Amino acid sequence: MSATPYIFDASTLDFDQSVIQNSFHKPVLVDFWADWCAPCKALMPLLAKVAEEYRGELLLAKVNCDLEPDVVARFGIRSLPTVVLFKDGQPVDGFAGAQPESAIRAMLAPHVQTPPAEEVAPLETAQALFSEGRIGEAEALLAQLFAEEAEPAPAALILYARCLAERGALDDAQRTLDAVKGDEHKSALAAARAQLTFLRQAADLPEVAELKTRLAQNADDDEALYQLAVQQLARQLHEPALEALLKLFMRNRGYADGLAHKTLLQVFDLLGNDHSLVTGYRRKLYQAIY
Repeated sequence: MSATPYIFDASTLDFDQSVIQNSFHKPVLVDFWADWCAPCKALMPLLAKVAEEYRGELLLAKVNCDLEPDVVARFGIRSLPTVVLFKDGQPVDGFAGAQPESAIRAMLAPHVQTPPAEEVAPLETAQALFSEGRIGEAEALLAQLFAEEAEPAPAALILYARCLAERGALDDAQRTLDAVKGDEHKSALAAARAQLTFLRQAADLPEVAELKTRLAQNADDDEALYQLAVQQLARQLHEPALEALLKLFMRNRGYADGLAHKTLLQVFDLLGNDHSLVTGYRRKLYQAIY
């Protein structure tokens, strides 16, 4: 059985109800298949994908021909896979044999209503824009959202603060983060605070080119290595920054009272526990400690 209510098994006992009667409300696509039929198994996921994308405007019934010979005989099924579309109690279209997705959609188009477009919440759109580096667009969308809502959601405030921070409005970003109440978004708030910290630190540090020159002259310059990592974090170059911080921790874990270790943990907060870099570097840090 499928996890979606739009896809179900049909049998001799319930075929009239689940297919014929249902087809007076929504078109029902019936997939006649068998376990030994390789083309059937290739077709199944395509049919399921199409049915799910119609989001209830199309139902998909699956008939196992080995278990339901009476249904097979009733509709004269002679080859597998066979797919029949029922509408208003009658078969109206279909095909035999495996078909590409484009052909399935073309067959359904005249009979099945296109589902309404899913509305995307403004916050989700802003999050997507931010992830794509379109910071200004994300900020503008959030500002519009705030103008329409008396009490902005904490997640929206945090994202807005990150937008402000990215364009250098660090004080405004801090005030926005300070307005976030409650512990529900604790991890996202920690990430935003970490980002803001790195940007503030980077503003007072030497330029990247100067730090790289210092390291070229003296590879053991711990201060230059740490400052370069912070500059990289401010530019969201997370992997080289993590590598530099881990290198500094391994050779001088006492630097600035354990600053490399503390900063690594801040970066983990910034990226989130599920990030692949965090998974890898947390393991490396653990190995370095123990």
